[in-house]
Amino acid sequence: MKKREEFENIIKDIKENETVNLMKNYRQHFNTSCYDHCYNASYYCFLIAKKLHWDYISVARAAMLHDLFLYDWRKRSNNRKRFHAFRHGNIACQNACKLFDLTEKEKNIIKRHMFPVTPIPPNSKEGLLLTLIDKYCGLIEIKSKFKRNHEN
Repeated sequence: MKKREEFENIIKDIKENETVNLMKNYRQHFNTSCYDHCYNASYYCFLIAKKLHWDYISVARAAMLHDLFLYDWRKRSNNRKRFHAFRHGNIACQNACKLFDLTEKEKNIIKRHMFPVTPIPPNSKEGLLLTLIDKYCGLIEIKSKFKRNHEN
């Protein structure tokens, strides 16, 4: 089975979920939707974890759900903008648990993906992988915005 096909099969139920698809309505970084950000992070995590013979299924699934918060974090309502970085891992995990039967590892990966912004690190190498890939994807998304602005 080809890698992309295997990846798509792993996250198929997540991609088909109505609530998860609502992430397409919220921006994460500039023009990147929350859904696209999670999808990209999930695919990178899958590729790297598979290559390293780690738990690529858990990290791919958790990464696809790691920002399932369904609000515009830039708006100041309920201190969201101020505390978003600290709270959204737990919010995403609560939302994901309502929709899917997650393993403890997947829950931990989602809750702790904002380390070192939040003080407690993930308790698995897969969790650390998402932590790094999440930052990488964010930087790429931000860089593409500045590159477009520079070209204009």
